[in-house]
Amino acid sequence: MKEEPAIVENVKEDVTSVVRIRNLYKSFGDRKVLSGVDLDLKEGENLVILGKSGTGKSVLIKCVVGLLKPDSGEINVLGYDVPSLSLKELNKLRLEVGFSFQGSALYDSMSVRENLEFPLKRNLGIYERSKLNKLVKKSLEDVGLESAINMLPAELSGGMKKRVGIARTLILNPKIMLYDEPTAGLDPETAAEINELILSVREKYHTASIIITHDLSCARQVSDRIVALFDGINKLEGTFDELKQQNAEELQSFFNY
Repeated sequence: MKEEPAIVENVKEDVTSVVRIRNLYKSFGDRKVLSGVDLDLKEGENLVILGKSGTGKSVLIKCVVGLLKPDSGEINVLGYDVPSLSLKELNKLRLEVGFSFQGSALYDSMSVRENLEFPLKRNLGIYERSKLNKLVKKSLEDVGLESAINMLPAELSGGMKKRVGIARTLILNPKIMLYDEPTAGLDPETAAEINELILSVREKYHTASIIITHDLSCARQVSDRIVALFDGINKLEGTFDELKQQNAEELQSFFNY
């Protein structure tokens, strides 16, 4: 009998929420990282989670895809109760949730083409050369890197690696994108290009996205809504302009009041 992921009973109460988090806690030993986080991601929304390094932003999205198990709380992603899923069920869910890692996570020994073909072969069982070529070509076109198809990661700039990493995620056509510090380590011009790419991805793939960042320029450029995460909880929430006008102490270092 086919094993199906556990469905959260109340998912139909808010059909526009693709991610719903309630009262989420996570600690590592004596260090409390998340202390009761509540969060909603709506269909088609770009949600930025803003906070300083070490505030639990990356831990939060790793809990969303089951890379980390929370100590307690509810995580509902696309109707699935993530903490209760088996590894097989998690792998199925992860086909619908793209994770763009901070370091791009490319395989150094593989060309760009091979990096993009890898998830198609491993996850979808696609080996037909014509189909692989078509999907790889489209993904690279969508991130503006068709010319890099035969290059190795060592030959790519930081911005190019980010684009290839995003292309490899998009090739599985996810419903949700998770970006972990997408502009980290990039110069301002390249960072602005990656921000534009994030907006373009939503337009072309109709994704909802969570963008983890401490980069205010990124938050301003890509966000529909911002959640400010401090001391392990979501203390402030609103649009960029709304948060800027709040004059909150926690945000002073970001907005330079």
